[in-house]
Amino acid sequence: MDMRKLVGRNFARLRHERGLTQEDVEARSGFSQQYLSGLEQGRRNPTVITLYELSQALGVTPMDLIRSDDCTG
Repeated sequence: MDMRKLVGRNFARLRHERGLTQEDVEARSGFSQQYLSGLEQGRRNPTVITLYELSQALGVTPMDLIRSDDCTG
């Protein structure tokens, strides 16, 4: 499992579900729109601290960003 792609896919899905643009998340988190775009494309390898900060900007838990599609619960 490529964790970068998983995090990127989850981040994009959660962002869309909340009706947020990358620019909205940029304003909430301080991460640039370019960084967020690379994250969604699976080209970034976020740190634990980055995952925490992004989850706070989205109003989710860090686990929501790393949860696999095949996890139940």
